[in-house]
Amino acid sequence: MARIEDSPWAISVAQVASRAGQSKEIDATFPAPSGIGDEIVGVEEGADVTVVGSFDSIVDGLIFNARISAPVHAECTRCLKPIKRDWTVNVTSFFPYEDKSASVASGKGGKNGKGGVKEEEVDIIAGEDESEDSYPLLEGGSWADIETLLRDTLVEELPLQPLCKPDCLGLCSQCGADLNEDPDHHHDVTDIRFAALEGLKARLEGNE
Repeated sequence: MARIEDSPWAISVAQVASRAGQSKEIDATFPAPSGIGDEIVGVEEGADVTVVGSFDSIVDGLIFNARISAPVHAECTRCLKPIKRDWTVNVTSFFPYEDKSASVASGKGGKNGKGGVKEEEVDIIAGEDESEDSYPLLEGGSWADIETLLRDTLVEELPLQPLCKPDCLGLCSQCGADLNEDPDHHHDVTDIRFAALEGLKARLEGNE
């Protein structure tokens, strides 16, 4: 079974998470995991994704401020041309970790009657949002896996209907011609009716 720390998106923050007031700078390039985006908009698997920022430790977690950059491939939703452009977004997210504190236990215990370590999850509010921007640390706070953050940010930030240019004219609904290359392209009413009749005739002949 693969270890969490072997993930290309896992960042060691063990020392930062051990005490409030510490900081860890991040300036690294990661290979994009599979399935980032969809068939229309996405980041190709293995593409370089750059993350520049820092983890700043507070009492119960880490604040992650970073700038994420990646080459995005898309398909124009009007003319279907491929689009390739760099995508950059600033993110601020919270990585909570478990609070481990000694608790007094009755019966057998350690010195002075103290028992073992009690583990409890701490409910943290990140900014004004309750847990919406929270991403848990892994392995007791030693590793932060920012792959989920990348996926969520991509879904929120990328356009659902990308255009190769703001004034893209798209394709002709009658024949599929690219109207950007031939903006004067058109069909008169006779052509449209003739094409419809020809199509109907072909379907009828196919059913015989």
